[in-house]
Amino acid sequence: MATDKSSLQLITNGILNENPIFRLVLSMCPAVGISTTVMNGLMLGVAVLFVQVFSSLTIAIFKNVIHPRIRIPTYTLTIATWVTVIDMVLAAYMPEAYAKMGIFIKLIVAFAIITMRLEMFACKETVSASFFDGIGMGLGFMAGMMAIGFVRELLGMGTLLGYDLLGFKPLLFFVLPLAGFFCVGLMMGFFNYIEARYKSAKRASA
Repeated sequence: MATDKSSLQLITNGILNENPIFRLVLSMCPAVGISTTVMNGLMLGVAVLFVQVFSSLTIAIFKNVIHPRIRIPTYTLTIATWVTVIDMVLAAYMPEAYAKMGIFIKLIVAFAIITMRLEMFACKETVSASFFDGIGMGLGFMAGMMAIGFVRELLGMGTLLGYDLLGFKPLLFFVLPLAGFFCVGLMMGFFNYIEARYKSAKRASA
């Protein structure tokens, strides 16, 4: 199967139409557990982007030699290989950031969004399309994590990227894990509302 979407459409699709967090509601564990700051969201987002892109490329390249009965174990092994690479790189060159999110880096192996994208897209499409799809889904995850981190850091700690903006902590509730679900729910509702208004306006102007 060959997709008729352009590279830009594939990237935009992952960020907006099929955003892993706000649209597909996948990989909620990191969205709740690690998105307490913008920087945490950015760092984990970069790791997921790396793993998603290279896993998609690997499966797209070797899809014709992967037996259907072992495709899921093959996906898991592929993801684990690239997770090991990014895990070692972060541990060696960014030890402080790695200390905060080391366990979540390892858990990328079990992130549903990556396995799902390999099964639904990379194993059926070209190498080029899989590359751009991986970029889109990775950027979509990163954008979602940073957006949640922005809200939780600002409202929970009064800071942004570590800089004190408010001089006080408005609502400590946003630092708690429960606030992750709260933020995701509100932001999903907001984006769905915007989409509904856009479609309504589009129909009215047609």
